[in-house]
Amino acid sequence: MATATAKTVKQLYVESDMQSPELMELAGGNIVTLCRRCPEKTEPNDDCAAVVQTDWGALILVVADGVGGSPLGHKASAIAVESVADSARESEPMSDLRPAILDGIEKANREILDLGIGAATTLAVVEIQDRIVRGYQVGDSTTLVIGQRGALKWKSTSHSPVGYAIEAGMLDESDAMHHDERHIVSNLVGSRTMHIEIGPSHPLAARDTVIVGSDGLFDNLHLDEVIEYGRSGKLCGRVEKLAQLATERMSSPDARQPGKPDDLTIVLYTPS
Repeated sequence: MATATAKTVKQLYVESDMQSPELMELAGGNIVTLCRRCPEKTEPNDDCAAVVQTDWGALILVVADGVGGSPLGHKASAIAVESVADSARESEPMSDLRPAILDGIEKANREILDLGIGAATTLAVVEIQDRIVRGYQVGDSTTLVIGQRGALKWKSTSHSPVGYAIEAGMLDESDAMHHDERHIVSNLVGSRTMHIEIGPSHPLAARDTVIVGSDGLFDNLHLDEVIEYGRSGKLCGRVEKLAQLATERMSSPDARQPGKPDDLTIVLYTPS
């Protein structure tokens, strides 16, 4: 466990294969992180994550999922989380973090393109300041803001044909889980056409929960399952339950349920 009050924190999870979640008690709230390699996979974990606290108490949560099948997906995701984390930490005290986060994402895009090997990654970033949360999105790693009673206050839009179809009301979430094109992503860090979606700001109530996850979570659990298991109970227990169910689905495919072996990352936050 790490504890900090109004001082800079930078915790990176790169090529991790965590057997249990890690709890951090920071000035703005409590954060639980789990970053785990796909079962039976021998290559490095393509998922990376970061938790950052600035010296004035703002929090930044980052999840990146390197594109499987592309060269050095794990390298691309590591570049992305480190670039955003460093940019946020180096921002001016008490400043608006949006320019720093955007600069970090743009810098990561240039660095990944400069590798010249076709590497790419998704990226989800969450900024939390003064009980206000805002998400930034490239690709299909997903952010949720959930109320105590299970109300979905906000969900990021996956940058994929299936994600856009759900947003437009052309496809429901249950059918999307089994769609043939559900793994196609149309926007990535490491692309010359990358674009960054900035979500709206939302006030956080005392018992709200923010969940940021890679598609290892959201391709294996239905949205209502993520909400149900993620919104209540002890924090580490919530993440353990989500990870357990996702891993079971990966390991024991059932035509009636989603199931896709993949690296898994979950970052869960509740305000203090």
